[in-house]
Amino acid sequence: TTGMRNGAIDLAAATRRGIVVSGTRGSSGSTCELTWGLILAAARHIPAADARLRQGRWTVPMGMGLEGRTLGVVGLGRIGAQVAKVGAAFGMKVMAWSRSLTHDKAAAVGVQRAELDTLLSSADVVSIHLVLAAETRGLIGRTRLETMKPGSILVNTARAAIVDEAALVDALNQGQIAAAGLDVFWVEPLPEGHALKSLDNVVLTPHLGYVTTETWRQFFADVVEDIRAFRAGNPVRLVG
Repeated sequence: TTGMRNGAIDLAAATRRGIVVSGTRGSSGSTCELTWGLILAAARHIPAADARLRQGRWTVPMGMGLEGRTLGVVGLGRIGAQVAKVGAAFGMKVMAWSRSLTHDKAAAVGVQRAELDTLLSSADVVSIHLVLAAETRGLIGRTRLETMKPGSILVNTARAAIVDEAALVDALNQGQIAAAGLDVFWVEPLPEGHALKSLDNVVLTPHLGYVTTETWRQFFADVVEDIRAFRAGNPVRLVG
């Protein structure tokens, strides 16, 4: 499998049957870059401005500047830490939360640790970078979406099920939050007629956080190496 996680593989069953599962390396930088693409696109209405210009309309949508704003990073792992550093480079105040995050670990990345509800109610931009697990599924539900600042932006390039999708659609429709940038969805590909497709305050991308030339070169090279190592009786990069 590409990457070192794949929710579609029953690793326990594979282990019981003696099936070796190997993964590949990847680039956390590619997801960080897409995250910021979505943040900027949502904050400055780039897709809408592009579409209007192509239609011959010289209208200028009012955007949100990032300098001096607050970025909330939910999950300060490899990708989250990279996203946090870019936020600091934009002159943003950066807050972070995860269950295992300590004040010292946050300080080492140059950010402030905050409780999740405090982060959600304080941040102008919230970006999610958690692993999907039993304790994170549905973590950002209707009640927590309601605590977010009016005018704030939610970006999810991690796993869709961390956010209650129906509640998010309602929050966007009702103006509880200003916009969202989404690369992951509860059903992929996103079905025709899905409510998210009708919203003009959402930027949508088809799960392409990892889709770069550099990442795919790494994937394919590692897949070949995985197969050769397995055939030689010395499997590498075991998943699980």
